[in-house]
This record gives sequence, structure tokens and C-alpha cells, in this order.
Amino acid sequence: MTDNAVAPGTQLAPRTPRTPRTPRTPITPLTPLTLLGTGAMGTALARVWLAAGHEVTVWNRTAARAEPLAAEGATVAASAAAAVAANRLVIVCLLDDVSVGEALDGADLAGRDLVNLTTGTPAQGRARADWAEARGARFLDAGIMAVPPMIGAPDSGGYVFYSGSPELFEEHRDTLAVPAGTRFVGADPGFAALHDVALLSAMSGMFAGITHAFALIRPEDIAPKDFAPLLADWLTAMAPAAHQSADRLQSGDYTRDVVSNLAMQVAGNATLLRTAEEQRVSPELLTPYMELMERRLAQGHGDEDGAGMVELLDLRGR
Repeated sequence: MTDNAVAPGTQLAPRTPRTPRTPRTPITPLTPLTLLGTGAMGTALARVWLAAGHEVTVWNRTAARAEPLAAEGATVAASAAAAVAANRLVIVCLLDDVSVGEALDGADLAGRDLVNLTTGTPAQGRARADWAEARGARFLDAGIMAVPPMIGAPDSGGYVFYSGSPELFEEHRDTLAVPAGTRFVGADPGFAALHDVALLSAMSGMFAGITHAFALIRPEDIAPKDFAPLLADWLTAMAPAAHQSADRLQSGDYTRDVVSNLAMQVAGNATLLRTAEEQRVSPELLTPYMELMERRLAQGHGDEDGAGMVELLDLRGR
């Protein structure tokens, strides 16, 4: 009897059935893409796509600015038209809408998916969509809510608004999400730019307030670095006012749950102006908003908060 033989009458343990192998999921190849424009933002975008394994063809009007990306694996096209011909997905990140038109002049856009990351206005986004579609391309406009260091940094809070072709967005959602988060805001091609500029406008107002606040403390023995955390915390505490204003604007009731009404705020403005005078600081960053408050108050809306002032800014029908 060999060492491996089984003695007569030995009860064999039931054989454990083999676990069937899970079929391998086919690997979907990453979408190759073309990027027109390798300025600071374009370069940041290209590097993240390259690092993720995408084949990237780049073009820049000043060719030398695209060369560093070649060392990282990008293909540098000799012309914008050649770059467009290289891939179906074409992403544009240039200076302005005029630059977009100049770069794409003469390029064959038929069958291309054109994504415009160039900062522009809502009207420019809609006009560029019509222009692209007339040339046989699907189109998305976009607004980047980030600066270059935020690209490829998931925890930075950066993202990009997109609007236009829903089908284009859905097909390329994963690719577009590689450098930054994506937020599709509608089929109207102008909506991405509108959301972008509305948020940037709010940011500009915030920066104006920050500038004025630092100007007030500048003559005194108050370190800006000591004051900054107080300023940032206060602005954060006031941020929910955006939700409150939205509720009032949507309901049309500007007096609902108002804590500090317009009459009180206008009265308090005198203290802000007097303090600026005492500190020998120009109030020019504050006075346009204060004048708007006074106009709304003079119309008999002292029991509202500031939401009703939106009506004074609406020029339609005038």
C-alpha cells in the first residue's frame, strides 16, 4: 500500500466544493482627451489627467509653455486644429471667449465633444453653444470654482460648474471629475457661467468688507494675524444669511423671521461711517451698499431685512 492509498472501509470526508472564480471585469480604457491652453490652470488640469493615466494632447499658442507637459507624457500638437483632430473630447481653457474663437477657427469640430472651461458670461456661453452645435459638436460650458493649487486636491473644496448637453456630461462625467468635483446646473449653456459669476460677485463683496476691516485696525497696535481669526469666524457665523435671504426671496415675504430689520441697520450705519472717519479710512467700499439700504428704507420697507434690495438692482422693465 502506498503512502497515499486509502485503507478499505475508511470513510472519506466530503469534498469541499470549489468556489467558482469570479469573472474578471473588463478594464474600461480611460478616455483620451485634448486640452487647448496650458496656462497655470490648463497645466494643472493636464498634469492631473496625465497622472490618472489619460492620454492627453495639448496645444498652446506659445508652444514653449506646453513643452514641460511633454516630459510628463503629453503629446504636444503643432496646431489647435491638429489637437482637435486627435481626440473626440476637446477641453478648452483659454484667456477669454475671443481666444476660444480664434483658437478653434478652422478646426473641424464635427463629431467632437467640446467642453469650454474658459471664464465667460452667460450670453457668451449660449452663443458659443450655438456656434459649436452649428459646426457639428456637442457642447458644455463650465465655470471653475477653484484656483490652480486646488486642482487634483480632493479636500480643497474646488469644483466645476457645467451646463449644456446633458448627454455629453453624463458620458464624460468620470473624466471631468478627475481634476475637481463636478456640478451640472442645467441644459441652458449659460447657467454654468451665471453660477460662476454670481459666486465670484459675492466673493468680491466679501473681499471689500475684509479690506475695509483691516484698514480700520491698521493705525492701531492690533496685529493683523491676531485679528484675522476673529474676522474669519465672524464671516462664517454670518454665512447662513444666504439661506435666509433665499427663503425670503422665494416666498416673496421679506419680513419673515427678520431679526435686524432695515431701519435698524440703516441707523447703525452711522456708527460704521463715524468710526471710519475717526480712523481716517475712506468709506468708499461701504457707501454704495449703504445708499441702496437708504433707498429701500425710503420706499417704506424698514421692517424687512436686506433681501428686498434685490428688487432695486433688477433693471428689467426699466
